[in-house]
Amino acid sequence: MQAILLPHSVKKFGWILLIPATLAGIFLIINGFDSFVLKAKVFAFFNKEILSANPSFGWIRTNITQTLVGVLFLIGALLVGFSKEKQEDEFIASLRLSSLLWAVLVNYTLLLLAFLFVYGLAFLDVMLYNMFTILVIFIFRFHFVLYRSSRPLKDEKHS
Repeated sequence: MQAILLPHSVKKFGWILLIPATLAGIFLIINGFDSFVLKAKVFAFFNKEILSANPSFGWIRTNITQTLVGVLFLIGALLVGFSKEKQEDEFIASLRLSSLLWAVLVNYTLLLLAFLFVYGLAFLDVMLYNMFTILVIFIFRFHFVLYRSSRPLKDEKHS
C-alpha cells in the first residue's frame, strides 16, 4: 500500500513556514505568551471567557499571536513531514513509517510521564506542547535516520 504524500516541491515551503514559526513559538514561551499582542476580530465556534455574555458561536476580539504561530507551525510541519523525498522508494517509506511509529511511542511515553508527575496549571502547559511534539519528534527522527542512512559507512570508504 502506497502512502499518500504531498509533492516534494512543497517541502521547501514547509521549512520556510516551520523555522520562523518555531523561533516565534520559542520566543513566546521564553518571554510569555502575552509578550507580543496581535489583536483581531475572529469567528469563534466556542469561546469560554470569564466575563463573556455569549460563550459560544460568534465574533470576538482576541490576541491571535499564538493562533497564528500555531497554525504556521502546524502547516509547516505537515508539509515537511508528509511531502515526498526526491528519491521516494520502499526504503524511504520504511524509514518514514518506523519514524512515525517511534514518534508516537515517544510522544505517548512522555504524555504518560506527564500524567504521573505533572500537576496543576503546569499540566496545561504540557498538553499545549504535546499537540506539537509528535510532529517534531517525527520530523527530527525521520530526517536524522535518513541522513545516517545516506552516509557511507567507515568500512566502505576504505574498501
